Parts: sequence; structure tokens; C-alpha cells
Amino acid sequence: MANTAFVPNNSVTTAILDNGGAGFIPEIWSDEVIAAYKSNLVLANLVTKFDHTGRKGDTIHVPKFTRGAANAKVATDAVTLQAPTTSQVTISIDNHFEYSVMIEDIASVQGLETYRTAYTDDAGFALAKLVDQKLFRAAMNLNGGDGGDNDGAAGTGGSTGDFGNDGGAAPAGCVIGSDGETSFDASADNAASLTDVGIRTMIQNLDDNDVPLTERFMVIPPVEKKTLLGLPRYTEQAFVGDAGASNAIRSGMVGDIYGVQIYVSTNCPLDTDGAQDARMGLLAHRSALVHAEQLGIRTQTQYMQQYLADLFTADTLFGVAEYRDEAGIPFAVPA
Repeated sequence: MANTAFVPNNSVTTAILDNGGAGFIPEIWSDEVIAAYKSNLVLANLVTKFDHTGRKGDTIHVPKFTRGAANAKVATDAVTLQAPTTSQVTISIDNHFEYSVMIEDIASVQGLETYRTAYTDDAGFALAKLVDQKLFRAAMNLNGGDGGDNDGAAGTGGSTGDFGNDGGAAPAGCVIGSDGETSFDASADNAASLTDVGIRTMIQNLDDNDVPLTERFMVIPPVEKKTLLGLPRYTEQAFVGDAGASNAIRSGMVGDIYGVQIYVSTNCPLDTDGAQDARMGLLAHRSALVHAEQLGIRTQTQYMQQYLADLFTADTLFGVAEYRDEAGIPFAVPA
């Protein structure tokens, strides 16, 4: 008589695979986390991207050229050689963030498939939020700004990159939304909602600085979406077809005005120095900021017998920096 004691049946096999096994295959985790991460990025999808994946070193030096000028050619004379001045932008790869969770065996055995999906979505969202917050922090150096307070920088406190936890100053280059040129002063509580004049003034600022007309964008906090929907110029120009609706779902884009695409982000920094809180928005060109990624979203799982659980970790390593100061303008609106 054959010994069937060690022949696994379907129920036993399923239990073995579920018990910290098939439900936590790293490839599945990775694909789902990356998908969630990309779908929740807003600002990182709009700026200049440097792929530093697989390369060594913790610093990237990027040349920054000044514009040249065309010269008249005089017959029989030699051509006029350009003598551009070149500086460089240093990007430090110094942001390493992780999302980890311990998943007990009982949860992996009894839990539904949506259990894993919940963690992958949350990991992707959390990491995307940190990347965007760091970019917003760098954006506060644009237009001659100084970055404001550092106490609430993303990842070190202040879930939205709060500038005002210690009563310090807001970014020096920040203007108010209503006119696009008056400096924001938190102590005076002069943050003001966007107006058509304010938007056109900031656009003119970019025009005067020879910033390319294409690939411009505006990122606003959710509170300003209501304001824009009340501006006739915005509602006249907003996309209502597939492009607008689809992009709003995928990337946060809600329309455009004067050729500038508009996105909504909950990561817009907060300033709490005044009696009334203010939020920072950004009008910029793609060249204003750079995002260098040395380690894309990586997921790892390890079974830890002492806990009878799987340790799941997702992490990323990147750097951000201001690239062209004149290519972006931060602005303040009421929170």
C-alpha cells in the first residue's frame, strides 16, 4: 500500500503558499508599488529628470550655460566666437526614504488579496509624497528665494513641508497670488488668492526672463482649485474632453490657462507664521528644478521566523535641486 502521508493535496499546498509565500512575491509587490508611486507623483513628473540609476557617487555636477548671441557676419572678417560663461549646479543624492511594514502570518493566510494591494498603494503614495515635498522645498529657492525655514522640511517634520513651526521667514522670492509681484509677508498676512491679473503678471515675469513658452506648468493647493473655477479666463480655456478628464484622473492636471498646464497637489507647502495660514503654489518651467534618481522604487521581502511574519520594505534614493532660478515663481495663497 502506497504511503500517502507526504503527498500534498491542494488545500495543503495552498496553505503553504499563502503562509508568507505566494501572496508576497517581490515582483508583484514591486510592480504594484511602482504603479502607485507614479500615479501619485505630481511635481516630480513636471521637472527635469536625471536617471542616475546604477551609477556610483553621491553628487552630480550639471553644467549651466548662459545664452549666447548671434553676430552679424562681415565680409572677409573672421566669425565672432562665443565666449559663454558656464557655471554648474550640484545635486546631492542625499534623500533615502523607506516604507516598511511587518505582515503577520495569520494576516497573510486569512487576508484577502486586497490586503496586499492596500499596503502597496500606501507605500507608493507615501514615497511619492516625500519626493514631491522635497521638490517643493527646492522650489522655494526660485525667483531669488532663500528656501524659507528648514524646520519643517519634508521628511524632517511637518507633513506638508511647513515653513512656520519656529516663527521664521517664508521664502524671500515668494509673491502673493492676487497681483503676482508683491512679496509675501507672513507677518502681514498678505497671502491672497489667484486672480487673472496675478497669473498674467507671473507669466510675463517668465517671458521677460526668456523662459521657453512650452513646458510651463502651475501647481496649486486644492483650496485654489475653487478660486480658478470662478475665473472666466480659466473656465473658458479649461479642457472638458478626454484630455482634461483623463489627465485629471491620472496625474492631477485640471486644465490650462494661457498655455500653462495646471495641476493640483496636496503637497504644496504650508506657512503658519502669520495669524492666518498660507499655502505655497508654483508657476514654473520644466528647467527650473531637477530630480535625480539613483535608486528607483525598490521592494524587498524577508521572512522573519522569530516574528512569524514577513517584513516588507519599499525604498528610494534621490536628490533634488534648483536649476534655473529665473524659470519659476513661488506664490502664496490663503490656506
